[in-house]
Amino acid sequence: MIAVLLFELVIFIHELGHFITAKKSGIKVNEFALGMGPKLFSFTKGETTYSLRAFPIGGFCAMEGEDEDSENPRAFNNAKVWKRMIVIIAGAVMNIILGLVLMFITLIPKDVFVSTEVSLTRPVSYSMITGLQEGDKFAKINGYSINTYTDFAFSLYTMPISEVDGTDLSVYKEDCLMGLVNYANEKQDNTSEVAASIRALLEELQRQLVKAENREDAYRLFCTYYDKIAQLQGREVGAYPVIEIKETVQRFRADVTVIRDGERVELKDVDFLTVGETEDGKPQVSQDFYFQPMEKNFGTMITQTFTETVSNVRMVWGSLAGLVTGKFSLNEMSGPIGIASAITEVASDAMETSGFGTAVMSIIYVMMIITVNLGVINMLPFPALDGGRFLMLLIEWIFKKPVPRKVESIINTVGLILLLGLSAVIAVNDVIKLFN
Repeated sequence: MIAVLLFELVIFIHELGHFITAKKSGIKVNEFALGMGPKLFSFTKGETTYSLRAFPIGGFCAMEGEDEDSENPRAFNNAKVWKRMIVIIAGAVMNIILGLVLMFITLIPKDVFVSTEVSLTRPVSYSMITGLQEGDKFAKINGYSINTYTDFAFSLYTMPISEVDGTDLSVYKEDCLMGLVNYANEKQDNTSEVAASIRALLEELQRQLVKAENREDAYRLFCTYYDKIAQLQGREVGAYPVIEIKETVQRFRADVTVIRDGERVELKDVDFLTVGETEDGKPQVSQDFYFQPMEKNFGTMITQTFTETVSNVRMVWGSLAGLVTGKFSLNEMSGPIGIASAITEVASDAMETSGFGTAVMSIIYVMMIITVNLGVINMLPFPALDGGRFLMLLIEWIFKKPVPRKVESIINTVGLILLLGLSAVIAVNDVIKLFN
C-alpha cells in the first residue's frame, strides 16, 4: 500500500508539471486525473474536472487539442510551439525537482559525506598493488567520469570480470598477499593485540610488494612476513607454501584516471579485489580501500544534493546503454511490481537492522531514484513518451511546419504498443522473480 501511494505521488508531481505550465500558458485543461479507469470521485472547478480514478497505475492531464485538432483558440494544438515544448518537458522537470528535494532529505541525517579521494588501504588491496596510492582522487574508471561516490560504486559494480594473464607480475604479487591473508586467517583464536599486529604486517607487506621488481623479490617478502605472522601466532616458521602460477586468472581490471598531486595520472590495468561468488556462481568485486570523509556543512549539502542527483541520472543512462549493448539483460530490469517489492524489502531490512528512521530514509532514497528515473526515461526521444512528443515539436520549430497529425498518431501508436509489450514482459518477469 505504501509503495502504491508513493508511486502515485511521483505520477502526481509529473502530471502537476504539465498542469501548471498548461494553465500558465493559457492552454485549456479539460481534466486532471490521478489513477486510471472508472472515476471514483470528481469535481469541476472552472473549466477543469479533477478526478480520482479506480486503478492507481498512473494519471493524466487532458488538454484541449492535445490528441486531436481543435478550433478552440486556447487548445494545445493552437498554442505557440515554444509554449507546447515547455508544457511537454515540465513533467520530467518536476520529477527531477522532486528528486532533488528527496535527495536533500536523505542527506540530512548524515554526519559526513564520502569523497572520491583514497584515504586508507585495507590489509588486502589489489588496487594498491597495481598502482593506486593514498591521496589519489578518482577522475575516471574505464572512461566513466567519477564525480561522486555513487559514480564510483556504479562503475565498480558494473565492471566486467576479465580473464587476464596469470603469469603477470601483478597477479603474482596479489597471490602472495592473498596467500598470506588466508594463512593468517587459518588461526581464529587471535587476541585483539595479535590481530592488530597481523593487520599492520599485512599493510606493510602490501606497501613492500608494490616495490617488488620480480617474482623472486615478491616471494622473499612473502616468506619474511610469513615467518613474522607465524611467530605472532605461535606456529611453525619456515614451512613456506608455493605460490601457484596459473595461465589465466579472473580479475576485475580497469583503466583508471586519478588526480595525484594536482595532476591527472593514467593508471593502466588496475585490479580490484575479487571476492566470493553470487548464487549463480559469478565472482564479485570489492572496494579494497577507504575514502576520505568530506565535511558536512550547508555548502556541501547543496553541492552533494545536485551532484548525487546528477550521478543517479547518469546511472540511469548508463543502465539503459548497458541494455542496448547487452551488458545488462531484461531479467535485470524491474517494473512497478518489482520496484514495489524492492521498496518493501528495503523498508523491512532497514526496520530490522536500524529502526524506523533509517527505514523511512531508505524508502525516500528509493523514491528519489524512481522519480529521477521517470523524469529521465520520459524525456527519451521515443514515440509515446514525452521525449518523443518533444522531438516532434522540435521538428515543427525547426521547419516551421508541424508533423502531420496522422503521421504523429501512427508513430505514437506504434511506440505505445512497443512500450505496453515491454511493460508486459517486465511485469511477467517481476512476478516470476517474486515467486523465485
